Amino acid sequence: MIRSVSPFVWGLASVFLMTSCDMVDLHPYDVKIEGPRDVNASNIARIETACKDKDTIRFVTMGDSQRWYDETVDFVNAVNVRTDIDFVIHGGDMSDFGVTDEFLWQRDIMDGLNFPYVAIIGNHDCLGTGEETYRAVFGDTNFSFIAGRIKFVCLNTNAMEYDYSRPIPDFDYMENEISRRREEYDCTVVCMHARPYSDSFNNNVARVFQAYVTAFPGLLFCTAAHEHRQFEMDVFGDGVMYYVSDCMKHRSYNVFTVTSDGYEHEVVYY
Repeated sequence: MIRSVSPFVWGLASVFLMTSCDMVDLHPYDVKIEGPRDVNASNIARIETACKDKDTIRFVTMGDSQRWYDETVDFVNAVNVRTDIDFVIHGGDMSDFGVTDEFLWQRDIMDGLNFPYVAIIGNHDCLGTGEETYRAVFGDTNFSFIAGRIKFVCLNTNAMEYDYSRPIPDFDYMENEISRRREEYDCTVVCMHARPYSDSFNNNVARVFQAYVTAFPGLLFCTAAHEHRQFEMDVFGDGVMYYVSDCMKHRSYNVFTVTSDGYEHEVVYY
């Protein structure tokens, strides 16, 4: 038997539903962005202005901050104690599931840095509507900038997340970047989330990728993240070193100092 519901009960239920809308996030993938957008572009402008004509560039690489919010806050606080850093490169995986709020939480933490930063897209950042959110918050998934006389080329290398449906890595982009603003740089650093021969890279084209990488003038080294461990490796045995950042859970970051005489690399634990 179906019992009728009194107007009072219906009214109470309606009040609850209306007042609880702000308490429950019903659409975690809604790409509803609050706060700063195009973070990479605005910070790149700061980097290029501050580093113009500098002979020594010192920058930090880190990555895989998904899930480890407290550790990322501690990273920001640890780096902020320093006065010798020009900028920070987040190597990707700000989110775990591509949820919009994950990007916003991480953005807000990283915005606490005393230095400008850029964020590369990671494989977890591609899940769900993650790429759309990444583009709204940070910008294009391939981008570059120049600090001093060094060109930094930052790439989306998460091919497995696209099931080979798109050209990742994008060789056309890489080829164009070799000549773009050529008169402004002498050396190159290539940055990515997933390095060649890792599980998210399109390893069918790994050697083609390296051919494009080594075509960049004055290539110094490459940086990556993704593997949740700190190590460095000459991936192809050709002298090009790949420096891989650990995840934030293990509380470390890399510092690179580049001068006209070469570069130095240091791992810092906090």
